[in-house]
Amino acid sequence: MTVLAGLAALLLATFVVSLALGSTWIPTRQIAAILLGSGGERTAAAIVVETIRLPRSLTAALAGAALGTAGLQMQTLFRNPLADPFALGISSGASLGVAIVVLGTGFGAAALFGATVGLAGDAAIVLAAVVGAALVLGLVLIVSARVESPTTVLILGLMFGYAASAFVTVLVGATEPDRIQVWVAWQFGSFSGVTWQRLKLFAPLIGACLLLASLTTKQLNALLLGENYARSMGLSVRPMRLLIMLSSSVLGAVVTAFCGPITFLGIAVPHLCRGLLRTSDHRPLVPAVVLMGASVALAAQTVSLLPGGAGIVPLNAVLSLIGAPVVASVILRRHRGSVGA
Repeated sequence: MTVLAGLAALLLATFVVSLALGSTWIPTRQIAAILLGSGGERTAAAIVVETIRLPRSLTAALAGAALGTAGLQMQTLFRNPLADPFALGISSGASLGVAIVVLGTGFGAAALFGATVGLAGDAAIVLAAVVGAALVLGLVLIVSARVESPTTVLILGLMFGYAASAFVTVLVGATEPDRIQVWVAWQFGSFSGVTWQRLKLFAPLIGACLLLASLTTKQLNALLLGENYARSMGLSVRPMRLLIMLSSSVLGAVVTAFCGPITFLGIAVPHLCRGLLRTSDHRPLVPAVVLMGASVALAAQTVSLLPGGAGIVPLNAVLSLIGAPVVASVILRRHRGSVGA
């Protein structure tokens, strides 16, 4: 409870800082007045907070929580500490679905950065991303049922992701030059493209999958010890596996559809939380991952916007600086354990 309380305080602090920092500094007292609606007349600072920074920060918090939870689910499902939406090709599959809809239809590349395409257009983009992510994850699950080595499953997941990325490259190469530049910028990752209108679709989908993850902690604990143990405890393994696959696919695909292929959050956040809690029990891990993922995403967004307030540093570059050391430490720790054994 102490760790969870500390993570909740960290999330509150990073959320406030993300609202205060940007091209111009806004004092925290003024932010509180704006959020509480007690600031009187609408000033320029109120317009900036309400129309730009607040939806961007809410998007970052939801995306961080979603990717952290998806990574935790997949690490449990595949019993692989290096599994996450990006490593297993889910982000690439979702990007392929988005590319087919955005670059191959009349929505236009501007839809990737918040241009209004209507609820039907946003739903089509999300649906295409979910289908692409589910297809890639389904292939990985089929392979994992026949291959016992987690490393082999991870490598095959990367290969499926590279194949999906190759199809995306073909689509990008066949489109107009102005769209190519926008697409490349989208792949850097950004939380700025989700407006209040898009949050009406983004937030409920993320919230439903996070609720599902919180309600299946006992089942995840059973799967952590192997499918045979889970069956002996009376768990219907195949339906639960499909449910986890659907939940993680939706979480990863929705974030990719609106924010781009965000890297390293899904793999780093679960390991950070395990290190803090010193447990693999999903009952405290799921809320910890939600809080930690949201905090890390907000911190990365703030750092990426600091140089000039216009996202000069790509978001994925900041996240790579955070996630790469975590992944390296996990690999080295597992190597030391195997040598000791």
